Amino acid sequence: MKLLVATSNAGKLVEIREILAGIALELLSLREVRLPAPDETGATFHDNAAQKSTICARQSGLWTLADDSGLCVDALCGAPGVHSARYAPTDQERRARLLQALRGIPEEKRTAYFFCAVALSPPEGERILRAEGQVDGSIALEERGTNGFGYDPLFLPAEAPGKTLAELDSTEKNRLSHRGRALARLRPVLERLARDGAV
Repeated sequence: MKLLVATSNAGKLVEIREILAGIALELLSLREVRLPAPDETGATFHDNAAQKSTICARQSGLWTLADDSGLCVDALCGAPGVHSARYAPTDQERRARLLQALRGIPEEKRTAYFFCAVALSPPEGERILRAEGQVDGSIALEERGTNGFGYDPLFLPAEAPGKTLAELDSTEKNRLSHRGRALARLRPVLERLARDGAV
């Protein structure tokens, strides 16, 4: 059974493949089916995930999984939020901009959370199944670690004291990450899809 993952983010695709390992689904990227990534115009993570899953399902004729996720920093009134991927052109520039925005903010006021909304749409794109996940933590004073992507070298999850997401191995990161939690909630549905071809 083929499942389109509506992302052009290579790091996200690798992570989703790791999290969903063991489910008999052939995960395809937008690049593999030659589709462009839809614009993210929604006001919420859920809006963007649903929009991407619906559009890509209709265009591809495949069951489609989409996620929208981002980093919400309390001292920045929730920014970068739904604009996390567009906060600056590259991962490195996004992290630099975030550190600059938090310059002078003490450690105890650098609280933040990662949020992930996932949506699953059938080929006709009509029905949408949703799940979400969140991990609480804070923003480090400097980048640490080489695993992961995006804001991972700056995010200190509360459940792994003293380590950024980029300092965790992929198994530990996927267990407690926002995306790992959202996909764990959707996993029974995806297992049923792999087994029965429908949900």
